[in-house]
Amino acid sequence: MDVAVLTVGDELLAGDTQNTNATWLARQLTERGVTVARILVVPDERRLIANTVREWGAQFDAVIVTGGLGGTHDDVTMAAVADAFDTGLATEEFVVEDVVRTVADYRDRNPELVDRYELDLDIDAWAATPEGSRPLLNEPGLCPGCVLGNVYVFPGVPEEMQSMFESVAEAFDGNAVSEILETDAPEGAMPAVLAQARERFDIVLGSYPAQNGPNRVKITGTDPEEVRTAAAWVEERIPGR
Repeated sequence: MDVAVLTVGDELLAGDTQNTNATWLARQLTERGVTVARILVVPDERRLIANTVREWGAQFDAVIVTGGLGGTHDDVTMAAVADAFDTGLATEEFVVEDVVRTVADYRDRNPELVDRYELDLDIDAWAATPEGSRPLLNEPGLCPGCVLGNVYVFPGVPEEMQSMFESVAEAFDGNAVSEILETDAPEGAMPAVLAQARERFDIVLGSYPAQNGPNRVKITGTDPEEVRTAAAWVEERIPGR
């Protein structure tokens, strides 16, 4: 299963917010045997998001989009995903009810803030999802996510994104497996062995140097026996092991 991850937000590109969502999703997907084929950060630009979702939706088994949900001026992700599927936005009653409940709960928990600042929320804007999609309620937050075709749309707030991913995690199930070898040998001492391994076995192989601690060699494939055999072959030949 090949999955692409699209993270949305001007704040990510400016470095104002660290893109922990991409790292977290990549780890979760990889642990489920899924191959993460792309990770991309894009600004809050509706046309760019729509074009990327349309292209990736046809290219990969699934696309995860995170960020840019809500009812403020720069929250364009839902509209962009709707554009990618040539549809519009709609609100479903159970989603509106959930958003209203969440706002009421916020008012109850923060009476001083509510008294000091007037909340001006367009409930329909916060509750909208593309027509024909399956809305995903946001348990720890406000605006919903959704599933439309093979595209999964999650909020950008890490806690909310993680909770929503867990609610549909069973949809992400791949057969990729990995073995990791550790060695004190410098990366420059391993090119010949790694090149031969790539030619000999049906695997994806990466070497990752570390400033502190051992360097790592990661061997990935879809046949567990092939991966184990390749790992044993490489381990026997890495200098210094």
